[in-house]
Amino acid sequence: MLQTILLAVHIVLAMALIAIILLQQGRGATTGAAFGSGASSTVFGARGSASFLSRTTSVLAILFFGNCLLLGFLAARHTAPLSIVQQLEQHAPAVKTPAPATDVPPVPAAPASAPSTSDMPSIPVGKP
Repeated sequence: MLQTILLAVHIVLAMALIAIILLQQGRGATTGAAFGSGASSTVFGARGSASFLSRTTSVLAILFFGNCLLLGFLAARHTAPLSIVQQLEQHAPAVKTPAPATDVPPVPAAPASAPSTSDMPSIPVGKP
C-alpha cells in the first residue's frame, strides 16, 4: 500500500516538474526585452519569475529524486516469487510421500570383489 501511495506521489511530482520546467524561459528569451519586447513583464515581476521558478524546480527535483530512491529501496526489499509455479508451490499444501514398506527384506550388498580367473575351471580349447 505504501508503494502505491509513493507511486502516485511520484507521478504527481513528475507532472509538476515537467510543467514548471516548461513555464521557464530560456536564456535567450531575455534579450528581446532590450529591444522593447514585453518578455520582461511577467506575472512574478521582471526578476521574480526566474528565482521563484528555479527554486520551485529545485525543490520538486529534490522531492522527485528522493521519491525515486525510496521507491527503489522498497522494490529491492520486496521479494516476490519469480514464476507462477513458485507461487503455486507456496500456496499448495505439502504432499507427503508414503513411507517405504518395512516388511520387504533389504537387498543384500554386492560382494566386495569379483572372483579371480584362477578360481575358475579351465576349458580345453581345440580338442574334443
